[in-house]
Amino acid sequence: MGFSMARKPHVLLIDDDQSLRRVIEYSLVENGFAVRPASSGEEGISFFQKESFDAVITDITMPGMSGMDVLEKVRKEDPGLPVIIITAYGTIESAVSAMKQGAFDYITKPFNRDELRITLDRALRMRRLERENVRLRAEVIDRFQFEAIVGGSEKLREVITLAGRVAPSDATVLVTGESGTGKELLARGIHYSSGRSEGPFVAVNCAAIPENLIESELFGHVKGSFTGAVRDKEGKFEQAEGGTLFLDEIGDLRIDLQAKILRALQERTVDRVGGVKQVELDVRVIAATNRDLEREVREGNFREDLYYRLTVVILHMPPLRERRDDIPLLAEHFLKKFNPKDSDVRLAPDALALLTTYGWPGNVRELENVMERASILKHGGAITSADLPEKLSRRAAGTAGILLNLPDDGVSLEELEKDLIIKALDRHKGNQTRAAEYLRITRPTLIYRMEKYGLK
Repeated sequence: MGFSMARKPHVLLIDDDQSLRRVIEYSLVENGFAVRPASSGEEGISFFQKESFDAVITDITMPGMSGMDVLEKVRKEDPGLPVIIITAYGTIESAVSAMKQGAFDYITKPFNRDELRITLDRALRMRRLERENVRLRAEVIDRFQFEAIVGGSEKLREVITLAGRVAPSDATVLVTGESGTGKELLARGIHYSSGRSEGPFVAVNCAAIPENLIESELFGHVKGSFTGAVRDKEGKFEQAEGGTLFLDEIGDLRIDLQAKILRALQERTVDRVGGVKQVELDVRVIAATNRDLEREVREGNFREDLYYRLTVVILHMPPLRERRDDIPLLAEHFLKKFNPKDSDVRLAPDALALLTTYGWPGNVRELENVMERASILKHGGAITSADLPEKLSRRAAGTAGILLNLPDDGVSLEELEKDLIIKALDRHKGNQTRAAEYLRITRPTLIYRMEKYGLK
């Protein structure tokens, strides 16, 4: 059975042997192909320049313009168009030469109909896959360029502008910010706006890999280097060759691994676990963390030399509570994402009011989850406050009356914050996670502020 498409594949067939040309044409038409026959290379190229083809089949030895000349002309004007060479046994060497110059494949005379059909099917599938890859890559680049980051607030625009300026360079970048603020999305934007966009973007969550495996994951290993190492394996650094390696949550790495990453950045080489040969690298590194690395350096938890190597450029993604103007835009964006077939779905005013007053400790990721949940549970075309999680309403009610009566002689903001932290911790019996959630901040932020005010 021939290659199946909505449109018949259009094949240009060039052969000066009239009887063979008719046999091939009949066979291809019988298998569902549309064929344009040509009796010479010159005639075939004339058709090629006027019509659109999915593949070319050409004899290699013809008077005037040879099959090699046809191949050269086609490759110059349409490099992705598959060309299949027909050759006799005595000219196989020429066919191999044609393969080196870009021919898809060759078949030797005499050949049966199935051999030609199978070769042609394979060529057309390859052509289709190449086109699909080009389309998908274009979609990926479009999806992850800076324009894809939703929001127009001043703080977000400042970050994106700076990221756009650093993208064309190979400078190492550290992206900071709370969990869920979009650090990886910004890193992808830098990659796909750089000269490395054709290379891979390899993301590693340093906090999610077991400690006994992370060295192998990052740097690779050789066969037999440890139990279970049954074959050589590339690490993430090698997989990112020619592209960008994104090291998320780098603040969670052990000190000894920090030293090896520093060496990789300085020397542009890695040593596989158990290996003796250094592997050279051409990789750009973007790191991210939700920790205060300056404090981690002071406390001896993070290497100072690696910190300065990573912070050639620092980009800080602001938390959602500091860019509330972006909440309506993000909510609408997620509504379209989760309701692709329902263009009428919308946010009711009461729901939008709750979304904009909530503190969003989980940032954009939490908002996305809330909008997905609401899209599933909605009762009609409009999402109302009843479709949103109860915690949004509870927290809005719980903060509505705070500080309505301010003292005339002023108030110390730091003392007020310290007092709120103490009361939140007392309320939750010292549980930092619950206290942080109550205050609408992350646990690391709470710990930092407790240390700031000397709270134990």
